[in-house]
Amino acid sequence: MRAWSLAFVAVAVVGLSGCGYNRLQQQDENVKAAWSEVVNQYQRRADLIPNLVNTVKGYAAQEQQVLIGVTEARARASSIQVTPEVLNNPEQFAKFQAAQGQLTQALKSLMVVAEAYPQLKSDANFRDLQAQLEGTENRITVARNRYIDAVRGYNTTVRSFPTNLTAKIFDFQVKPNFTVANEQAIAAAPAVDFGNTRPAPAPQSGASAQPAAPTPPAQPASK
Repeated sequence: MRAWSLAFVAVAVVGLSGCGYNRLQQQDENVKAAWSEVVNQYQRRADLIPNLVNTVKGYAAQEQQVLIGVTEARARASSIQVTPEVLNNPEQFAKFQAAQGQLTQALKSLMVVAEAYPQLKSDANFRDLQAQLEGTENRITVARNRYIDAVRGYNTTVRSFPTNLTAKIFDFQVKPNFTVANEQAIAAAPAVDFGNTRPAPAPQSGASAQPAAPTPPAQPASK
């Protein structure tokens, strides 16, 4: 009996390997690992935002609309529970994707505002935060691309014959991915309207207001 049991296990292992089960497991783990790095980099960005907003506020407190927009976008993005289940829930994944895209646009608007304040741009703390943010955005791009590639490989295996039969038996589902439409929205430049929120220019030194010419007295009427 023991020999038969060992033989059955051996056949089962070979069968599972040949039908793509091991490959599906490996690719599923690759997707999870790539997703963890995406989340890690988004969290790194979220951690930078409070200090960045406070620094900008010190020089451009009147830009309340942009500052509040960044803060609210961060809150929305951070409120979404990033659990492994998100990877199998297209609706939740799209919600997460949209929130992060809105935060990206809000940060772009903040950087546009910063360009209008030379003293802010020369602040050492702001320059450091800006460099960290740019580096994080680059890491996000790399992490997203790796996730996209991992999901593409996994989904291809899930949909291909004969591994699609194994995927169906063991409930390996197609996973959602970052969409082209979202990539275009993130790449679009933000529209920032300074309106009347910009401070009025200070008067030039040495300039003085010219007094109005006195009105000549009225001449008496001739008799």
